[in-house]
Amino acid sequence: MDAHYDLILVGGGLANALIALRLRDTRPNLRVLMLERGPQPGGNHTWSFHDSDLSDAQRRWLAPLVHRHWPAYTVRFPERQRRLDGGYASVLSDTLAARLRDALGDALRCGTSVVDLTPTQVVLGDGRTHTAGAVIDGRGARSSRFMALGHQAFLGRVLRTAQPHGLELPVIMDADVAQGQGYRFVYLLPFSADTVLVEDTHYVDDARPDVDALGANIDRYARDRGWQVATCLREERGVLPIVLDGDFDAFWDEGGRQPRAGLAAGLFHPTTGYSLPHAVRLADRIAASPLLDAASLYALTRNEAHTHWQRQAFFRALNRMLFRAGRPQDRWRVMQRFYGLPAGLIARFYADRLQFLDKLRIVAGKPPVPVAAAWRAVRDTPIASRKTP
Repeated sequence: MDAHYDLILVGGGLANALIALRLRDTRPNLRVLMLERGPQPGGNHTWSFHDSDLSDAQRRWLAPLVHRHWPAYTVRFPERQRRLDGGYASVLSDTLAARLRDALGDALRCGTSVVDLTPTQVVLGDGRTHTAGAVIDGRGARSSRFMALGHQAFLGRVLRTAQPHGLELPVIMDADVAQGQGYRFVYLLPFSADTVLVEDTHYVDDARPDVDALGANIDRYARDRGWQVATCLREERGVLPIVLDGDFDAFWDEGGRQPRAGLAAGLFHPTTGYSLPHAVRLADRIAASPLLDAASLYALTRNEAHTHWQRQAFFRALNRMLFRAGRPQDRWRVMQRFYGLPAGLIARFYADRLQFLDKLRIVAGKPPVPVAAAWRAVRDTPIASRKTP
């Protein structure tokens, strides 16, 4: 039996990483252990957020992790181009990993497999057992028969161009590209005059992306922009869940009374897949909690997820329309129409703070897909309506 800890964080992804950093800042005397199976926490990722997603205080404590901040962003569609003012920022996994190493020291253990866990105990691959007042499972999304999902599959490459690429602002959606079996767009983050993240993204049913095809798309996009690529500095890939429907209580009951964080808890924006704002809010709530025992953290993390779930019913209906209404090659029209709405509404959409009138504005008028198909997609909730066994 190894030493006892106040808190063990299983998985070194974004949510658990921010919990660890926030606790180090606010409650440095706690004994916190992080266990990560990979070579470094955070994996190989870029996380982004809008300034309006977070409070001023949250942006201040997150600031040391921010790699680049821009004053605005742009979107591009076949029939619409638009600049939207308001800060946009990105965090890189290498920066996150370095901060965690400094903050946790020997309490960060990478290359460590966890073969079993309970709310107060973890069993490692080498047979050792660690105990804690609470164990938080932050090992990412898991499949569940109580969740109906679409997927956002992407491949991103940070390219160094032989000449300046000419981008000054992020392009968070360039959908003026050939479509396929689902909504496709290219995401661009200009990190410097000659480095840019180019990410080919598809909203699709299948969670197994064709990486070679995505890579060919990036090569083609760079050529079409007239960029001569000197080298590829980094490559990242992933598949984010997009929630169409679900039974929240059954989903959480599958995991027993285990505290959870991040994608494992369902804490992400159901339409965009953005998870950083949710991770920041959860880290703040845990840092402010007077009780960090397993029962208290289970109640806290489940209640946080349940609050978001209830608020996001409208987003799930929009997702069903995006995935199930109209021809796949025409689904870009849904997002093109959305980006013609007022800037304040768009900011509240990303921040998951839509007001009643915002929702009316989004659905008002003729939908950009066939009306009958849109209505069937929105009303189709097979999982939520069936009884849990």
